[in-house]
Amino acid sequence: MQVTATLSEGLKREFRVVVPVTDLAARADARLNDLKGQVNLNGFRPGKVPVAHLKRLYGKSVLAETIETLVGETNQKIVADNGFKLAMEPSVKLPEEQSAAQAVFDGKADLDYTVAFEVLPTITLADFKGIKVEKPVVEPTDADVQDMLDTMAKQNRPFEPKTKGKAEAGDRLTVSFVGTIDGEKFDGGTAEDIQVELGSNSFIPGFEDQLVGTKAGEEKVIKVKFPANYMAQQLAGKDAEFATTVKSIEKPGERKIDDEFAKMVGFDDLEKLKGAIRDKLKEEYASASRRKVKRVLLDALDEKHAFELPPTLVEQEFQSVWRQVTQDLEARGKSFADEDTTEEKAREEYRKIAERRVRLGLVLAEIGDKAQIKISDEEVTRAVVERARQFPGQEQQVWDYYRKTPEALAQLRAPIFEEKVVDYILELADVTEKAVSKDDLLKDNEDESAA
Repeated sequence: MQVTATLSEGLKREFRVVVPVTDLAARADARLNDLKGQVNLNGFRPGKVPVAHLKRLYGKSVLAETIETLVGETNQKIVADNGFKLAMEPSVKLPEEQSAAQAVFDGKADLDYTVAFEVLPTITLADFKGIKVEKPVVEPTDADVQDMLDTMAKQNRPFEPKTKGKAEAGDRLTVSFVGTIDGEKFDGGTAEDIQVELGSNSFIPGFEDQLVGTKAGEEKVIKVKFPANYMAQQLAGKDAEFATTVKSIEKPGERKIDDEFAKMVGFDDLEKLKGAIRDKLKEEYASASRRKVKRVLLDALDEKHAFELPPTLVEQEFQSVWRQVTQDLEARGKSFADEDTTEEKAREEYRKIAERRVRLGLVLAEIGDKAQIKISDEEVTRAVVERARQFPGQEQQVWDYYRKTPEALAQLRAPIFEEKVVDYILELADVTEKAVSKDDLLKDNEDESAA
């Protein structure tokens, strides 16, 4: 076998591999010999089928299997001998011409193919002690707790029949309706005795507004337009009419915030409920603080590391990002002009985001490798359990899916690994705490998703 390097350019490597026809035939014959004891053919005793006969029956399929095995082994040897760290799976180019391929299968020509690799760059890690990170800190106030209590009380307020006056914002109506588009009923457009809280914005835009001022027993045709990004694509952007009957109207009452209210929502008394709310707010503020700290840290890592990126990895990441962007625009019925940009400018911007993601992914992987950061089976199991809890009633199906799908399991491992690497860096970085307001903490960072 001859292996010759034919390209070494940037992160791209290419080799030409030539396997003599005699070597290929010897390996194929060895495989046919192995099959003698495994194949049962009429007229032959087990293990006594002549190799020549097996070759006539299975020669081409065995040769194809031999070539596939040989190419895999050779690629592994090239990688090991050269100490490559691959950015992606090797790209193998076998003879394309039918005559050349047939000559190999007929045992008249050597196997001559090329294999291309993209290797990972050499990354020189920055000194993490030089990274300064300001951690925003917020402690829940009594006012924050009270705001949450008020929201809970509003969500659990009682309603009582409204015997006088017309429906207004905040009232709860029981209605029935039949929806039509161009005079024809459509799936999901008919409902009986459903409740609508005016001002909740839980229905199609304009539906609740047109019920304001109605009375119990009144019939009204409500005209609306389905949003361009409506989840049912067959209805998106279409004009519809709903022949609606108002069955009853209820007005909201007051829900007193006391021990009885606390018991209603599952706590012993009001103080226990306040404590639980305060703990929940602490978790939310800590999560928001973590997101901001991580963003600052990733920005610093991105700034401190510059190296050539594997072009195919960048292209794959860009295509993934671009697919999301275009699908989102289509769902919202928008164009690049509506977003005050052009497709060319948008492509340039999102390619930079793809490059950032690939760069940071490689840096974090290198840090994790150098620090010998590992993910335990227990951590992965906890992640699967947490994922299953997000689908009540389908926990077993979710569990089975991850158990049988290594790719999906890898997607759960990746964020666990990333968070552990971030923790490791923060231990070495210069982190200082700074008290900030709740509004500043919860304010979204521009382009935060790019991190």
